Amino acid sequence: MNRAEKAQEVSSLRDVFAGPGTVIVTHYSGLNVSQLTDLRGRMMERGAAFRVVKNRLVKLAIVGAEAEGLGDLLTGPTAIAFSEDPVAAPKIVADFAKEHENLIIRGGIMGDVLLDVAAVKALADLPSLDELRGRLVGMIQTPATRIAGVLQAPAGQLARVMGAYAASD
Repeated sequence: MNRAEKAQEVSSLRDVFAGPGTVIVTHYSGLNVSQLTDLRGRMMERGAAFRVVKNRLVKLAIVGAEAEGLGDLLTGPTAIAFSEDPVAAPKIVADFAKEHENLIIRGGIMGDVLLDVAAVKALADLPSLDELRGRLVGMIQTPATRIAGVLQAPAGQLARVMGAYAASD
């Protein structure tokens, strides 16, 4: 990698760490290419990304930023998972780490808040943005369904009474 490519990589990493989403730092030693490809595919399905990074370039990218506290986590084979959705990257990485013990979560950052391993796992347990939207729509629709049922009940009861009265004659 020449100097221009390194400068471009540092700039790209600055954009990742400055974004509003979540960045998770992982240690991936022991994962093979097919496992990494599988993880990248899962991340892409949810609008997230997984990148193997050079520690020195990440350290240059986080100088003077809120993410500077992540510098201690950047040792050994490091990869970052990131997404705009604050829950997507932690959820996918945590699920993958349960299946593959060689993927180790080291920490992360969400906005300007540094996350330890426990905080990353807590984020992973939260429902995703799409799940929350689905729940919200369900909660909004439920009262409307109940109102429609209540409004139709008297008419239905009246029709049953009339039907019963007509049948008895």
